[in-house]
Amino acid sequence: MKTIETLAEMPALIGQEVVVSGWITVTQEQINLFAEATGDHQWIHVDVERAKAGPFGAPIAHGFLTLSLLPRFFESSLHIAETRMGVNYGLNKVRFVSPVPVGSRLRARMKLLACDPIDNKGMQMTWEVTTEREGASKPVCVAESIARHYP
Repeated sequence: MKTIETLAEMPALIGQEVVVSGWITVTQEQINLFAEATGDHQWIHVDVERAKAGPFGAPIAHGFLTLSLLPRFFESSLHIAETRMGVNYGLNKVRFVSPVPVGSRLRARMKLLACDPIDNKGMQMTWEVTTEREGASKPVCVAESIARHYP
């Protein structure tokens, strides 16, 4: 866990990889729960036997499940001490570059792209988040994530 004391320190980190998260294992249970929550029951995600014979040789995580792990990656690896509240402001760009077979271990590399003051003494940060799968040559997801933090 990397701790940054104040929001005022953030602009100096623009252009840098600020933190790399720990590994998270994607389970079939997570995939099934995500399918229940979203209504996306496509067989490549939830039908284990059929997916074994499919193009990936196993069930794969939904792309949006992979994307939904971003808050967990941030929460587990970066703490800004003076921040009392952070909110997801949106995304500029998202690409699902390669599949995430069940049992994959993922982590995220977070590079600060921009940092701008906002109302109420807050800071809006734009992050390039590259989610990688252990042992894979390409990332599984690359997203530009925008968050707002308030002291």
